[in-house]
Amino acid sequence: MRRIHRTPGRRSLALLATLALGFAGAVTVPATAAAADYDVLVFSRTAGFRHDSIPAGIDAIRSLGTANNFSVTATEDSAVFTASGLAGYEAVVFLNTTGDVLGDAQQNALQSYVDAGGGFLGVHAAADTEYGWPHYEQLVGARFQSHPAIQRATVKTEDRSHPATAHLGADWSRTDEWYNYRSNPRAGVRVLQSLDESSYSGGEMGGDHPITWCHPQGSGRSFYTGLGHTAESYADPAFRSLLLGGIRYAAGTAPADCTPRGGTGPRTVEAESYTSGAGVQPAAHGNASGGRTLGYIENGDWAGYASVATAGARTFTAKVSSAGAGGTIEVRAGSATGTLLGSVRVAPTGGWETFTTVSTTLTATGSGPLFLRFTGGSGALFDIDTFTLATAPPVTEALSQNVHLFYYPWYGTPAGQGSWRHWQQGGRTPPADIGADLYPALGPYDSGDTAGAVDQHMRWAVQSGAGVLVYSWWGRGGYEDGIARRVMDAADRHGIKVAWHIEPYAGRTAQSVVDDIRYLNSAYGSHPAFYRDAAHGNRSAFYVFESLRIADWTALDQVTASSIVLAQTTDTTKIAHFSGLYTYDGIAGATAPGWKQAGDYARANNLIWAPSVAPGYVDDRAVPGNTTPTLGRSNGATYDKEWNNALDPAIGGSPAWVSVTSFNEWHEGSSIEPAAANPPAGHGYQTYSGAYGKTGAAAETAYLDRTKYWVGEFEKRRAARRP
Repeated sequence: MRRIHRTPGRRSLALLATLALGFAGAVTVPATAAAADYDVLVFSRTAGFRHDSIPAGIDAIRSLGTANNFSVTATEDSAVFTASGLAGYEAVVFLNTTGDVLGDAQQNALQSYVDAGGGFLGVHAAADTEYGWPHYEQLVGARFQSHPAIQRATVKTEDRSHPATAHLGADWSRTDEWYNYRSNPRAGVRVLQSLDESSYSGGEMGGDHPITWCHPQGSGRSFYTGLGHTAESYADPAFRSLLLGGIRYAAGTAPADCTPRGGTGPRTVEAESYTSGAGVQPAAHGNASGGRTLGYIENGDWAGYASVATAGARTFTAKVSSAGAGGTIEVRAGSATGTLLGSVRVAPTGGWETFTTVSTTLTATGSGPLFLRFTGGSGALFDIDTFTLATAPPVTEALSQNVHLFYYPWYGTPAGQGSWRHWQQGGRTPPADIGADLYPALGPYDSGDTAGAVDQHMRWAVQSGAGVLVYSWWGRGGYEDGIARRVMDAADRHGIKVAWHIEPYAGRTAQSVVDDIRYLNSAYGSHPAFYRDAAHGNRSAFYVFESLRIADWTALDQVTASSIVLAQTTDTTKIAHFSGLYTYDGIAGATAPGWKQAGDYARANNLIWAPSVAPGYVDDRAVPGNTTPTLGRSNGATYDKEWNNALDPAIGGSPAWVSVTSFNEWHEGSSIEPAAANPPAGHGYQTYSGAYGKTGAAAETAYLDRTKYWVGEFEKRRAARRP
């Protein structure tokens, strides 16, 4: 959501209201005599250690505001943290706050403010704040653990594309107090700077030590830097520029890609920073990061990077340009002729100043430093500006491989596909008017936007605690098949696995499903995100929707030794040749018809039973004139009832898996993906407000959080019934 800049008159009214409320110690410094472009609140209350650099920090931010036309209000009165009190600001800065400085209502106000589109910036001891508020760790990114004595250290710039770090070189030597954090935030944030632990004493994060980072938070933005302990920091022009870039990003005036990359140490590498090579040279390009690229690349040339390790590498992404022949980048380990981890094609872009991004999954295992080898035709091939080598993300909390979310990758937009796809169902006219009774928090997105919407989906799946997505698949060569690998790449970055939902495409037969299973195992089986169930022979998993359309499934005997294939039914007389059964139906879970009998039969015959639970089912906008049954959410009561039914042995038959209908089937209104708290007016959209006692923006993730609760309950009960 874009926050609207206020007119001078409205800003003056907001200031008068603030003064009338008596926010002691709050002083607004106008940027100039003219209206400020935006307004920033600086909060520096402490309930623990108090940094003597706080006044210097406030003065520095005020000075930045004056020079860059934003107003600054400095306060230590937590009473400002109400919906109306925060509404006047584009960004809130926690400047060396410590301890528990907000009450429950104030915490909720800050969370709602950021989730609804506001900005948060934490400086240094902001990580040493609000230990009694679990959400705060997610907002900041990590909590303070310890620190050594103040000393000089080397700060490594990992990402120069952000306005906070664009002015910095690769290394920055400076003196500060260097925090260790209780957990490594890398999996959930975009790391901009990290510490070289070999350059000082007292680093305790195993060599991967993020110190400045950012990430989207709901519809808003969060930025944090561990720098800023000393008063001298705030007189340093380079640090002040970092603060300014962070404030501009948090306020939404300077866009930046802060989507988490995951992994245990990915960073953006300037391609021209090679340490060995043959044939290549740096080339000057005004549009390139740092003004230079790795250039003069011809067939057979190579470049080596001694400081970039290949161990555990899973993906390679590069920013490239080509007015030449184009060619191929080979990603190799150890030497220019070492193990080939993967390769990616670079097509001509139309000019040396016209850049695009190419990416590939690395399927082989390597060790040693990274080498890039280049092949193609004659003459100049392409230039490389920057690249990222990413490893699989560390999973700090185990995700359940036994809870599966039905996932729909079939949405499209004019920007991504040339026209709307699925959002217009029911004769609707997107983007404001879509074929759904709920409106996604992301708006009507494109399923091909794997770096944006899909990556956010994976973060939300992690938040739910479920470890498997069941990918809706409509046949070989179809749209969903075409983007499957990129969606799996996004899943892998977050530790999510992918199973398959074989839909009733035209001409589907038992034999065609067998062929599909063979195809999917062959095409995607080597991908690290491909799901196999370790508890059932390490077999892949396939759900067959509307399996009752076909009477004879004898052909499945060809694949069930290596693949689990589930029928959609509770009628155990209709599951011959299948490996088990599921229900999908988002309404039936409220009464669980036939569930116990199905579960008992599956357990007695060594089959999989995976009943489906749903938060509700309302499809009126997608199906105008709908007369079929629907099921309201009842503020979460429906979801709880269906989960209770599934997990009660006397009702649900003790399932092996639980399948959730659905992560994002918006037409059916069965989604747990966050729905907008403030959807476009005039269309009668429902919201999640009221679910589990949450309202407004805080309710947007209510069903993700409740899923995590039920995932935990399911795993506890599974463990209790093991022999």
